[in-house]
Amino acid sequence: MKLLFEIDKKDYDPDGEVFRRPSSRGIIFRDGRISVIYSRKHGYCKLPGGGIEAGEDNISAMIREVREETGLRVKPETVREFGYVHRIQKGRQEPVFIQDSYYYFCEVEDIQEDTELSPEEIENDFVPEFMELDEAIRINEEYAEREYNAMIERELRVLRIIAGKGSE
Repeated sequence: MKLLFEIDKKDYDPDGEVFRRPSSRGIIFRDGRISVIYSRKHGYCKLPGGGIEAGEDNISAMIREVREETGLRVKPETVREFGYVHRIQKGRQEPVFIQDSYYYFCEVEDIQEDTELSPEEIENDFVPEFMELDEAIRINEEYAEREYNAMIERELRVLRIIAGKGSE
């Protein structure tokens, strides 16, 4: 899979203990709108997806995470690679946090079931939505003007690449 870009905050001890948290995310369009998880609490959106669990491959993790966060069921035969983002920075508790986020285009079935959000996702008041791609970009740009968050930087840059408004 091709590297889309790298975020290296250079704020970590290069000799520090490394914590790796790979993730996998779905890029889903329906009727010209993109599926996002919107945080009503913080006013940002992210593409559906999350951490890859032990024993899972990237695609299985993406399919599971999309179902949990959106209630949508991915059609496995439609999954195709888009690219990945490599992020390295000082973690909240870890000396070095490394995350490779893998992105896949995919289609979903027409039905939508209940979500299965984690306590943190409930705390952030996450709701699944389909919105115009430009709207998702605008929301994250406004968030980025208020405060810096590496996850929002990553998602904003990926959304811009999808829209053809950013370089890889």
